[in-house]
Amino acid sequence: MFMNNGIKKFLQVLVLLVSLHATDLSAGNEQRSGQAGATELLINPWARSSGWGGVNTASVSGIEATFVNVAGLSGTQNIELIFSNTSWLADIKINAFGVAKTLDSDAVLALTFMSMNFGAIDVTTTELPEGTGGTYSPSYMNAGFSYAKKFTDNISCGATVRIISESIPDLKASGISLDAGVQYVAGDDQQIKFGITLKNVGPKMKFEGDGNDVKNTNSSAHGQDYQMTYDLRVEAFELPSLLSIGGAYDFYKEEDHRLTLAGNFISNSFTKNQMITGVEYAYKTHFMLRTAYAYEGAMDDDKNDQTTTLSGLSFGASFELPLRNGTNFGLDYSYRAANPLQAPNSIGVRVTL
Repeated sequence: MFMNNGIKKFLQVLVLLVSLHATDLSAGNEQRSGQAGATELLINPWARSSGWGGVNTASVSGIEATFVNVAGLSGTQNIELIFSNTSWLADIKINAFGVAKTLDSDAVLALTFMSMNFGAIDVTTTELPEGTGGTYSPSYMNAGFSYAKKFTDNISCGATVRIISESIPDLKASGISLDAGVQYVAGDDQQIKFGITLKNVGPKMKFEGDGNDVKNTNSSAHGQDYQMTYDLRVEAFELPSLLSIGGAYDFYKEEDHRLTLAGNFISNSFTKNQMITGVEYAYKTHFMLRTAYAYEGAMDDDKNDQTTTLSGLSFGASFELPLRNGTNFGLDYSYRAANPLQAPNSIGVRVTL
């Protein structure tokens, strides 16, 4: 009876998430391609899960679940601290930090922060297209507040509220987004896993500030020469919402060796859909090796050209070192193919207390 009630709850949340996506979003709609903004929300800043291509919607655990499927945050043990640095495409640096703490009654709270460093960019104008001698640096960052809870031994749910900020001198856009996810495990060894998450749902964002202003001398107006400032109207943009559904199965050889096969389908609102498959080998909790392949599906039968640079192969490795008093130290690395741009590499460290 308890199991039946748990499955019923899971199915109710599953139907709710799918209904929200089907009602408000048009997944894989070619006419909407390129219309979303804040696409940094699609970048996985964490080294461990990015090495598996984000295929672990069903099995992700710990702070990194705040990006892949926040329901997996409920798997955090006591306190977890994590930091990750990514060399992203063309000399862009991404730094991410997170902290999670377990509460009573199988609940977990987490705070995550991600920022992008674009370096110094030359200031140019229509009069000086080669540069004025000055530089500026865009600021892209977001902070997430996450909560997850194990409602039964089989079902976990979670949600993240994320604050988004993008700015350059005299121009800024800010917004808020919501992620929600569910994980379900079954089997004698909890080796069967399913997960679903709806991400980046929120109101439109819009750039505002003096950077939208244009000055004109109006020298041709009635023979007079006077300067006026015009405020250009800027269109608001939507967030890159998506629905991700995945499954995983663990194969155990004795207690020391684990092999996990995983699959994932991502229904994007403003880009082509993706299918991801991956495999991970683990020796106890000390060493893990993983790889995945992402295939970008066509929006229609006539067009199958790749429009996302991050499709193809990814792989990664993790090392966990047990220290005294139950403290563990982990080191993660990931590589993601990015044709034709420079492939991103991520290095992360984690401490569990």
